[in-house]
Amino acid sequence: MLAYRHAFHAGNHADVLKHLVLIQVLRYLAAKGKPLRYVDTHAGAGGYKLKGGQAQQTVEYRSGIGALWSRADLPAALADYVALVQTFNRPEGEAAVTGQTPPLALYPGSPSVARMLLPAGTPMRLFETHPADVRTLQAHFGGDRAVQVLPTDGYAGLLANWPPTPRRAVVLMDPSYELPRDYGAVVATLREAVARFAQGVYIVWYPQVAKVEARELARRLTALAPAGWLHARLSVAPPQEGGFGLLGSGVFVLNPPYTLHATLAECLPYLKAQLGQHAGADFLLEHKAD
Repeated sequence: MLAYRHAFHAGNHADVLKHLVLIQVLRYLAAKGKPLRYVDTHAGAGGYKLKGGQAQQTVEYRSGIGALWSRADLPAALADYVALVQTFNRPEGEAAVTGQTPPLALYPGSPSVARMLLPAGTPMRLFETHPADVRTLQAHFGGDRAVQVLPTDGYAGLLANWPPTPRRAVVLMDPSYELPRDYGAVVATLREAVARFAQGVYIVWYPQVAKVEARELARRLTALAPAGWLHARLSVAPPQEGGFGLLGSGVFVLNPPYTLHATLAECLPYLKAQLGQHAGADFLLEHKAD
């Protein structure tokens, strides 16, 4: 786990899908005006330099957020996502200027996305085990008393603080899945979390790779959703020699907002067209309502 650094992959197609979904969920819940808790079990660094050495080794962001950065034909939800990332790239307090797009130099991690969207004072619990990322998170959120950066295992950390106070919460689980145990740990942790607090909104990201565990994860998660679920997958890349490589990614949401399916039905065909890297690019969108 400690070998994985998201900085190599920040802003890629998987981040586009994950953060599109996260933004839509948080906007819907924040609009209710009721207290809410945000939990990120694998928080990462909170923000990433796309011109830094790690991101420049792979330049994956160019075929992710970079492919959407200056487009004028984005569906509304994708335009919202891109505008939020553009805000992250402006100096704090600087207003957007019509017709001027800032250079793409930074990409927000999920904790930064959440803080940009949720009301001030919203409790946030950010779990991370990589020492360098913990230090970056602590520096980034050090002045916010509502944010706790916890340098411990996110699976155990979530359950140690569950059920939440207040009794409204969003949980994001997006481990690297470099360790085979991550697939089983996601299912086991969610099973226990839902048993304790069935009303939460739980978002699980996973990679589309040539592993049985990855192919079976969404099916296993459907059994944990007492009040409905949504599953979106975006496949963009051809398999490498031997069937390896990241083909795409998926997001599974337990207790999704009722608006999310229609939003993704508009955005996924667009993302397939703009981010697809071969003729076999595709997407999947399925859900079960309460």
